Amino acid sequence: MPGRQLAALCLVSAACGFITPTRHAAKPSFDPLHLSKKESTWDRLTGPKLFKTVKRTEGIHAVPLVPLRVIAGILMIHHGSEGGFWPANYGTPGFDGFVTYVLQPYFAFLPGSLETWSAIHDYAEFWGGALLAIGFLTRPAALSLLVTMAAAVYFHVASTGLQGAPFGHVENYSYNFEEPALYGLIFLLFFFNGPGPLSVDSA
Repeated sequence: MPGRQLAALCLVSAACGFITPTRHAAKPSFDPLHLSKKESTWDRLTGPKLFKTVKRTEGIHAVPLVPLRVIAGILMIHHGSEGGFWPANYGTPGFDGFVTYVLQPYFAFLPGSLETWSAIHDYAEFWGGALLAIGFLTRPAALSLLVTMAAAVYFHVASTGLQGAPFGHVENYSYNFEEPALYGLIFLLFFFNGPGPLSVDSA
């Protein structure tokens, strides 16, 4: 009888949790390409494993955004100040030439005065470029610049066509619409992703 009582006591103890069951180690996740491996310093400089896309533009991966934003913004200030230092220089050859040779032949459908639209164009590029360069109100600035570049692409395509793109050769080695198209893609990048580091918006 005592033996049976001891066996019963052991069963009750096990059922109540006095005997701890063995814990099995967690199985490692299936990762044949070792994608979860921590990035090395070389990976941070060149991109994770060199050929893979960076998932987050932060840290060292965001550093190239700074010169791209600043230089593109400064160059837009130059484009928005035709005929003088400040934008909308009424009566200057640069301002009047833009109205005569760009707006009148290709944007005559715009409502209101074409001189006013020329001034809006200058203000958008001048102040939009300045805001983009310092990274302040980046998304509205990038959007305004994107609109002006879309208009520039339309003008060049309407005036000279595609010039045989993408494989045609032209005298100045670049298509007329090429520059505003590339600028437009830059501004689209900052409109979606924001200014990046060293900017007022990220302070």
